[in-house]
Amino acid sequence: MGAEGGRRRRAARTGVFAGCGAVLLAGCASMPDSGDLRGVESTPRQDAQVRVFAMPPRENAGPAEIVQGFLEALTSDDPGYETAREYLTAGASRGWHPDRSTTVLSDGPNTVPEHSSRIREADEDYTYALTGSRFAVVDAQHAYTPQSGTYSSTVHLTLDKKTNQWRIDSLPPGVVMGRSDFQRNYVSVNKYYYASNVPAAEGGRLSTVADPVYVRSKVDAVTSMVRTLLTGPTRWLDPAATSSFPPGTALRKDVTSLSPDDQNKLTVPLNGKADRVGRTQCSRMAAQLLFTLQDLTPTGVSEVELEGSDGRKLCELDENRAEIIASHGTAKRPEYEYFIDGRQRLVRLPSGSSSHEFEPVPGGLGDGERALRAAAVSRDEDKAAGVSADGRYLYTGSLEPGAPPLGSAVLASQGLSEDDRLTTPSWDGGGDLWVADRGPRNSRLVVLEKGSGQPVVVSTPGLDGRVEAVRVAADGVRIALIVEKDGKTSLQIGRVEREHGGDGRSAVSLLKLHSVTPQLEEVTAMSWAGDSRLVVVGRESGGVQQMRYVQVDGSEPAGNAPPSLTGVKQIAASEDERLPLVAYSEDGIVRLSAGAQWQKVVKAGTAPVYPG
Repeated sequence: MGAEGGRRRRAARTGVFAGCGAVLLAGCASMPDSGDLRGVESTPRQDAQVRVFAMPPRENAGPAEIVQGFLEALTSDDPGYETAREYLTAGASRGWHPDRSTTVLSDGPNTVPEHSSRIREADEDYTYALTGSRFAVVDAQHAYTPQSGTYSSTVHLTLDKKTNQWRIDSLPPGVVMGRSDFQRNYVSVNKYYYASNVPAAEGGRLSTVADPVYVRSKVDAVTSMVRTLLTGPTRWLDPAATSSFPPGTALRKDVTSLSPDDQNKLTVPLNGKADRVGRTQCSRMAAQLLFTLQDLTPTGVSEVELEGSDGRKLCELDENRAEIIASHGTAKRPEYEYFIDGRQRLVRLPSGSSSHEFEPVPGGLGDGERALRAAAVSRDEDKAAGVSADGRYLYTGSLEPGAPPLGSAVLASQGLSEDDRLTTPSWDGGGDLWVADRGPRNSRLVVLEKGSGQPVVVSTPGLDGRVEAVRVAADGVRIALIVEKDGKTSLQIGRVEREHGGDGRSAVSLLKLHSVTPQLEEVTAMSWAGDSRLVVVGRESGGVQQMRYVQVDGSEPAGNAPPSLTGVKQIAASEDERLPLVAYSEDGIVRLSAGAQWQKVVKAGTAPVYPG
């Protein structure tokens, strides 16, 4: 989000609940010290202001109570899982690394004692099976990945002969918890890097790319985010993004916690790896921190100061100067919303206003000489691209007043039917134009540099199916596709990589495609709706059409889904999350502003788009 007003701020998370455990919040009911265990029910989601702390093991607690208490402690807000470690033997505690992974189950883990006929309560060891349905995994880089299938692991307990207390001496790696506990304990935050294969914009401004991760929301999230930012991009993003921090940069060893002062300034002491950075590089480092931390605290971080290993100030940077260093996703608020009107012209109306009065765009795409069925507008709103009514031709033209008529098509499809021709195009932040040609014999994804010239066919080695829709992110690094295969459609995210040859030609590849809507059988429409968020229209198997938000990592962002809308065929959102959704449905062009209901804009209109 840019430095303009209206920036979202997450709600303050204050207050402490010191209760009987992460699950037993309503009272201190006694726990069984013998017998079988029931499944650990996932904790109902608590108020965001409540912090939950677990209780340590009770004296002479039985194996069942120890396992139950340990699983509850995993869902608490203890900073270093100190209470959870009290349920372990000393050796198990030393070998347990909870930050290596978090396994999320659809419900809390079911626990079943693995007794054989010869094992009795008097024996000195017990084994319990942990089972459940996998939902997702958060890895050591804090990256989220949806997962499905059966989860099964074991917890082994032993009776300590010195203390005569049951303790866990063998356990699964990382942390395991139910989905609702995960939603209560963790928050998704974008950390920001620079696109490594996208040219700098005019004035040398770099392009930022968001890298979403999950951290524990009430356990020093600021320090956690700084540490994970310093480790570099996640594995999926790493080949296409770069960090300004020198390799090996970390917080100074004596730093245990970071927090902004009462002026919203954050001081970050770094180790010796950063001691010799120059002013320009240091400012870029500080900008990454500002973009990453701006919405993580109740009031945000508005200024960052970096210190070297000896306490010397390396540089400082505020929000306004950071926006000069990098074109940060939504720094420029779109001036207009666009759609195709009843006369098949590209028209526009002021973005974010309640006006229903539209006007044709300047130039050939708005004069009605060539009938259009879809269009895309560049992010600077200086030019646009339009697809002919039959889907065969792609035209580009200027949106400047007095612009000349359209010239020849920049791309032509050989598809035999209208449904087998060109998709709606999409512009990236560098001014390149993307479109898919759906011809069965020549299906391809192409990019036109600066919207003209010889089309470059994009290499898509991981693509399994036909592209039905294309939306490229502002950073030019991530691209969203609706892909059809065997009658089913899915939303997939891919990473763009570019190579520039000595002959001046570019080679563009789309790699590491992955579905972010595995639960949907049909995806009808989608659009970017934030730096790492999309809005999706689709349906589950046997279900009705629905609209929801989804993150690029496949997780569901916090907050409510948009209100339902009947017969949605196309959807448009801005990466500036303050602007309304615009859709084409059976009621024509409709708009949804924050806190309102869907409102009709015009009946005779199709193909709504924001710049991008």
